[in-house]
Formats: sequence, C-alpha cells, structure tokens
Amino acid sequence: MKKYLLIAFAAIASFTACDFLDRGPLSDMTEEIYFKTAEDFQLFTNPLYNNLLDKDPYNHQSDHYIKLTLSNLLHGGSYRTVPASGGGWSWTDLRRINTVLARMDTCEDEQVRLQYEGLARFFRAFFYYEKVKQFGDVPWISKELASDSEELKAPRDSRELIMQKMLEDVNFAIANLPSAVSTFRVNKYAALALKAQFCLFEGTFRKYHDLKIDAAQAGVEYVNDYVFYLEQAAAAAKEIMDSKVYKLYSTGNPDKDYRMLFAQEEASRDEYILAVYYLHAAGIYNNSTAMSILPAQGRLSATRKFVNTYLNADGTRFTANDAYKTMSYYDEFQNRDPRLAQTLRAPGYKRINGDAVLAPDLSCTCTGYHIAKWTMAADANGGDSDRADRSSNDTPVYRYAEVLLNYAEAKAELGEFDQIVADETINLLRRRVGMAEMKVAELTVDPYLVDPKTGYSNPILLADPNLAHILEVRRERGVELAQEGDFRWEGLMRWKEGKCIEQDMHGIYFPGPGQYNLDNDAAGTIDLWLYGANEAQPTVDATNPIYASCVVLRIGDEIYLSDGTSGYVDPQQKSEHTFDEARDYFYPIPIDERSLNPNLTQNPGWNDGLDF
Repeated sequence: MKKYLLIAFAAIASFTACDFLDRGPLSDMTEEIYFKTAEDFQLFTNPLYNNLLDKDPYNHQSDHYIKLTLSNLLHGGSYRTVPASGGGWSWTDLRRINTVLARMDTCEDEQVRLQYEGLARFFRAFFYYEKVKQFGDVPWISKELASDSEELKAPRDSRELIMQKMLEDVNFAIANLPSAVSTFRVNKYAALALKAQFCLFEGTFRKYHDLKIDAAQAGVEYVNDYVFYLEQAAAAAKEIMDSKVYKLYSTGNPDKDYRMLFAQEEASRDEYILAVYYLHAAGIYNNSTAMSILPAQGRLSATRKFVNTYLNADGTRFTANDAYKTMSYYDEFQNRDPRLAQTLRAPGYKRINGDAVLAPDLSCTCTGYHIAKWTMAADANGGDSDRADRSSNDTPVYRYAEVLLNYAEAKAELGEFDQIVADETINLLRRRVGMAEMKVAELTVDPYLVDPKTGYSNPILLADPNLAHILEVRRERGVELAQEGDFRWEGLMRWKEGKCIEQDMHGIYFPGPGQYNLDNDAAGTIDLWLYGANEAQPTVDATNPIYASCVVLRIGDEIYLSDGTSGYVDPQQKSEHTFDEARDYFYPIPIDERSLNPNLTQNPGWNDGLDF
C-alpha cells in the first residue's frame, strides 16, 4: 500500500496567456499569508511538480518508437510550421519560481529558506533545460516582472550564459536540498541527476554540432568548452554512484526484474531517484497499460531498426548473421538480450499474473513489435488497470540506471571508457537481467550502427578514435531506456543525427500472404491472416479455437509490406518523415511572441513572415 501522496493541488489561481505581459507579481495577493513556513512554500511549489515533470514518459515517438500516425516532429517538412502561439514557448512556471525566490526573506527559518530556495533553483534549472533543448538561446529571466519591466523586450541570451546560470542554480540546489531518499520529492540526488543530464546534453551538443561560442558576443567573461560540460556530467553522476544511496532494483529474478520495475504499483525507492506518484484509491491514474492493450491509444510500436540493435544474450551482434534480415518474429526473439522480451511481447508472453499466452496483436501495434514494458497485471487495482486511464504504476523522472548510462557516455565521449567504467555501469545493468557482460578490450565498430540506412552518420562521430565505445554506450542507452520519455529524440538532437528520422520505420518480416502462428505455440494458434489485394477476404471459422484471436488484414490496404506483397511491415509507406538539417534542431519562436517583442530573433530556417 502506498504510504503517502505527492500530488496536492494548491488553491492558487493558475496564470496563463502572455505570461509576463499583463500581470503583477504573483505575491501581491498572497504576501501576507504565504512564505512564512515550510508548509507555505510547499503549497506554493507543489504545482511545479505537476506542471513540469513528464507524466506520460511511455508515450513518446522517435525513430525507435512510432505510432500509426506520426507526430509532427517525426513527419517533419511541411508538418512543422511556425505557430501563432504556444509551441513550447511558455513562461508561466518560471514566473512562479521567481516569485518564490523573491520572497525568501519573509521566512525567518533559515533551514526552510535554504531548502526551498534550493528547490526553486532546481526547478529553474529544470525549466531552462527544457527551453534550451527546444529553442537554443532564450532570455534569462531571474526576477518577478511587472507589466512595464524592460525585460519584456529583452533579446535572447546566449546558451552559454543560460548554462552558466543553470549551473549556479543546480549547484545551490545540490548544496541545500535534503539528502534523504524522497522518491516523490526533489532531493540533493535529483539535483545531481539533473546536472548530469543537462551537462551531458550540452557537452555532446557542442561537440557534434561543432559549436563555437565567442565570449564577447555571448555576453559572458568566459566560455566553457564541450569537455568542461562532459566532465561536469561525469562528476555529478559519479557523486550519486559513490554515495551508495541508490542501486538497481533487483529481487534476484533476472527473467522479470526489469519488467516489474515499470509495471509494479510501488515505485522502487532503490532505483527511482524522483518519480511521479499515482494511486488508484485516490483516483490518480495514468494510461500506460492502455498504450499496450487498446487500439485507440495510437498503436505505439517499436521499429525493426531498434529491435535489431539488441545484442544476442551472449553479447554478440544479432546483425552479424545476415539471416536476420528475413527472420520470422519467433526466430528473431530467440537468445537475445533478455531486456527485449521484457520490453516487447516475445513468444510465450503472458500478462503479469496471467495464464493466457498472448501473441502480438496487429490491431494494437502498427509494426508488429508490440509494446509491453509498462503493462500492469490485468488484476492490478482490483482488475481496473485495463481501463484507458486507470493504471497506477509510478513513473520515473530520474532513475539510477540513467545515472549510470550518463556517466558511461560522458566517459566514452571523453575517451576515458575502460573496463572499470563498464563494470561500474553497463555491466551492472546486464547483470540484473542475466546477460553476458561487456568486455571493453573486445569492442569493435558495429557496421550496423554506422550504416547510413540504419545507424549514425555524423562525420565528427565517425572520425572519433573512441567510436566503438561511444556506439556501444549509445546502444545500451537505447535498450535500457526504451520507451522512457524523450531520451531517444533528445539523443538524436544533441548528437546531430536528425537524419535517422528519415531511415525506414519498418516492422516484422512476412514472406507473403498466409496464416501466421507468430509465437509458434504448440496449439498452432493463428494470430494473423494476411491476404492479397485481389483476394476475397477469408472467412475465419469462429468455432475453431485456433482462430479465436486471429486478426485478418488485407495487404496494400489494412497493412503495407515493404516489397508490396512481401517484406517488412511498413506502416509509414505513404507518409513522409524528413529532417531539415538547417532548421529542425530547434523549434520556432511563435509569431505572437516575436510580434510583442521584436528583439526576439527567429531560429534559422523558420519563416514566420515577420521582417525583423
């Protein structure tokens, strides 16, 4: 039974519209009653958890996970336009943060002041991290604004200035937040995890975009290079590791521990540094299970390209054997990294606590690779978890596995990845699932991961003497962090690998029309019946149990195959998915915002019709 509730909704008016433009300080109405006690600060800052933290990390698309209808980001091209408003350019939560910081002196308890200043500055760094990822240079706002504040007409500040301010904020948070485990509240280690995350992003972004910043033009005394940020990322992650406060969740059952980490109701206090809280009894739900079992959720599915990156269980490459190209669904799941069968429906898959063997359901998956990672037991919450919005598994914001991977990647990018680092990070992840460990001395460049059709192509990466190490860490990130937030999309953005979006978004292989027992069960159950465009729709014998769950699809209409009547499931065959290297690494600034503030320059490649 969950012991306490994080999400409390304060009776404080929400502030929307043009953010800073037409409002006085938030504190005008509350100064006499708020900011005196810890409870006041907690009440006022609670909305930041709800507003800023990702509450559906299982529902993001990338080149690794797609839906039947691609997001506009994945479509690219004309699907991405300059919005009139919105588009991520919202500053409401920053306003709340700066209000808290401006009222610290009203509290006489120094310990409370330091803790909540640390919390507010954590969230300000968190807020600006999201803005830098989306827009690059943005205005730095560090105080409450009135309707006539000159900052309302401020130009964008350089990302270097923003990063230096973020480091000041997060370092203050690290020094002043509590160090005790508090899974649903920000603590010191959540701040360290944030620091490792944004410093890794910035270091790799500057490296792979070959970003050079002039100090004078950036408005700073000095500019930190990409190595500095990678070193900061490694140091922050290592501080968490050395603290021994967190560890990987494990019950000694490698065949299910990874799966259960995400499917159980209770957040792992061992591994989840910060999580979003859900409780069925309190009516606080998510729809993570529905993403897997209901067609109306968009049919989120893994792509074949991603599935092919999973190694064999012995650590060898699955794609080393050319036969992988036409393997059946059943065969390609044999003797693979155990996380594959704990992430997707593999042959023999059963719901947690269930008896029925379930094959991929082509009415719920658009590629045939059916997601399973977040799926709760059918009898969870009194049997209520199968409703579209009734799952109550807590979702991670920061978990220890990501910290390990951030450390491994930073060390690989710095040319310092060795067996010691592998044993401290990647091999811990592999031991949890009973997989062969990485031997650094044996690593070589995997051709699949540098093939322009399936892998990376940035010349800076390909020329790196540590290429093999970097590739293997990226592989491990994809596998371990599968279907968790925007890790993959953000990776492509910081590695300058947007062209991966244009690669094939294929699914499982079918040699042609016919009946398919996908999981090769002994009963000979037919899970899928494909028929040609010129054939009459086959009649399924409903009285025969082997057809009880059979999905019937017409090739070229209800399902597309890459070679016409055979090949890989190709759900995006008639859809564009393009990436503009000169434009799409940043979001556009909305037209209304630039109209209100002509000093805001537009990001390169975005035409908003304004002539300033």
